[in-house]
Amino acid sequence: MIVLPDADIEMAADAAVSAAYGSAGERCMAISQVVAVGHAAEPLIDAIRERIPKVKVGNGMDPASEMGPLVTREHRDKVASYVENAPARGEVLVDGREGAPEEGFFLRPSLLDDVKPGMKAYEDEIFGPVLGVTRVDTYDEPSRS
Repeated sequence: MIVLPDADIEMAADAAVSAAYGSAGERCMAISQVVAVGHAAEPLIDAIRERIPKVKVGNGMDPASEMGPLVTREHRDKVASYVENAPARGEVLVDGREGAPEEGFFLRPSLLDDVKPGMKAYEDEIFGPVLGVTRVDTYDEPSRS
């Protein structure tokens, strides 16, 4: 998902949260990366951070839950490793390992900033509730990465 400087930031944040965290990020239509062009990054990150605490994580059989557990303990641990390893080169803005229900294979939504080519969180399709933000100066820059 690419967000341009003239984008409706509120709409882009809603779309990013839905696409990244819906179905715990375990669907083929999920996104793992948002590319923020120019000055779109800060307001977009702020808007996403504002929405993350509102995502109701819980039992997938509960109609009030918006995000259930991941499919297995091994997969949860693999997804959590993207957050664990992110500080080495990027920044963890929201750590979904914190406050996750302990019974079951839960992670809350995570948000990473300053994700760059060469990082696992940039290169891999995560299939979990981890969203990375890559900052670029121009629209043409992402196509060269």
